[in-house]
Amino acid sequence: MRCSTVRFAALAVAALLAVSPFAPSAMAQRAPESFAPLARQLLPAVVNISTTQAVQARPGRPDAPDVPQAPPGSPFEEFFRDFFNRNRPPGQEGAPTPPGPGTGPQQRPQRRGQSLGSGFIIDAQAGIVVTNNHVIDGADEINVILSDNTSIRAELLGTDPRTDIAVLRIRTDKPLTAVPWGNSDEALVGDWVIAIGNPFGLGGSVTAGIVSARGRDIRQGLYDDFIQTDAAINRGNSGGPLFNMAGQVIGINTAIYSPSGGSIGIGFSIPSNLAQRIVAQLRDGGRVRRGWLGVNIQQVTDEIAEALRLPNGARGALVARAQEGGPAAAGGIRSGDVILRFNGAEVREMRNLPRIVADNVVGTQVPVVIWRDGKEETVTITLGELPAEQAAAAGAPPAAPAPAQPVELAGLGLRVAPITDELRQRFNLRAEQRGVVIVEVAPNSPAAERELRPGDVIVEVQQERVATPAEVQERIARLRQQNRAVALFAVEGAGGQRFVPLRLRGERGAPG
Repeated sequence: MRCSTVRFAALAVAALLAVSPFAPSAMAQRAPESFAPLARQLLPAVVNISTTQAVQARPGRPDAPDVPQAPPGSPFEEFFRDFFNRNRPPGQEGAPTPPGPGTGPQQRPQRRGQSLGSGFIIDAQAGIVVTNNHVIDGADEINVILSDNTSIRAELLGTDPRTDIAVLRIRTDKPLTAVPWGNSDEALVGDWVIAIGNPFGLGGSVTAGIVSARGRDIRQGLYDDFIQTDAAINRGNSGGPLFNMAGQVIGINTAIYSPSGGSIGIGFSIPSNLAQRIVAQLRDGGRVRRGWLGVNIQQVTDEIAEALRLPNGARGALVARAQEGGPAAAGGIRSGDVILRFNGAEVREMRNLPRIVADNVVGTQVPVVIWRDGKEETVTITLGELPAEQAAAAGAPPAAPAPAQPVELAGLGLRVAPITDELRQRFNLRAEQRGVVIVEVAPNSPAAERELRPGDVIVEVQQERVATPAEVQERIARLRQQNRAVALFAVEGAGGQRFVPLRLRGERGAPG
């Protein structure tokens, strides 16, 4: 009886495994017995990148730091001079002393600083090599070292610091091996991947792991969309390829998270679908031309969505300002619009929009679906080219200015006043600034929670312009009468214009 029971149970388990997607036979198809055949095929296409940069060295001791300089006339001036003379190499004791007061400039020999990274060949005939920008940044000489240790001087075709990509060209009679691009959008969390590179200058090293996550934002820039992997990536792996099991490049290894400086199983790769477009432009023209919309945007929070009555959990990117003279302003987009779709691509959250816009061709006309006045509208924008970044310095307003005819916005923790010449000067406001200036923010209030500060200027309430404290009060009272829980303020501060949702706490004796 016991034997038949065991046999029946075994048959039942076998039947379940035969139809289960988690059966060992199904999983075995995803887990290779060995990575050796794939590694042997891919290693010749992965290269080491060696860069050198000229730096100044101290005479007589190229590896030593510069001579410290003592104050002129101090007792230490002669001490340092004697000390370094005594410690010169034999035969150089009478050499000129380090520069000091009263001595002319002295030509110093140069020594070469060196750094190491990784790269991979994508075109064997043309000798095109892809790596990270930070691997070759600042170098005055770049050498590509092949898998057989042949070193070849490389030509820099172009770099893109925004995505940390660089493209090189090498010329050689040696036969080269190239690897193809893969579709990074098809890489799923849990898929096997292989990383090959030059960790710590050790030469071609192979590590394996899985895709740990997709779409990671690691605060490196506007275009963050990294693949996270637990395949070991260390210093020197930067610029190396991340392969799928078909031997295709689905990522460029570019960063790690590591408190110790070594791999802890959290590495990040630039997706191939983003990298391919950048590499093609750098290869052909030496620079990248990105689409430009000309808007300042911010995240649509739950409270902002509630205030704007966005349907079905829609999010998108909230336009804080349409830049004057930019493509968005020319096409009719204005402050307070929410961009939901751009040229057919859904804008799931704010950080998606810059990458979606940048992927479109400069000069093309694209449809943009926006949320305005409680409904969807479509406008057509002619994309411009992203201009060079310009640094903008903004002075911080005084912390505690004197209010001018302040009015309290009950339940919000704000006291506001009309903009006067005195307040304009105290808060360093622009001559053309319009709106209502905040002169006091109560601690632990809704306004304080949203980091509003004295000197910020309220320019809109619920997407309606305001010019006086009375208009602000009237808009808030109207929202409370409508039993609205959130008021949406457009506020200009030192960092530019942004939208701030404030909960309307009911005041005593008033609805809300």
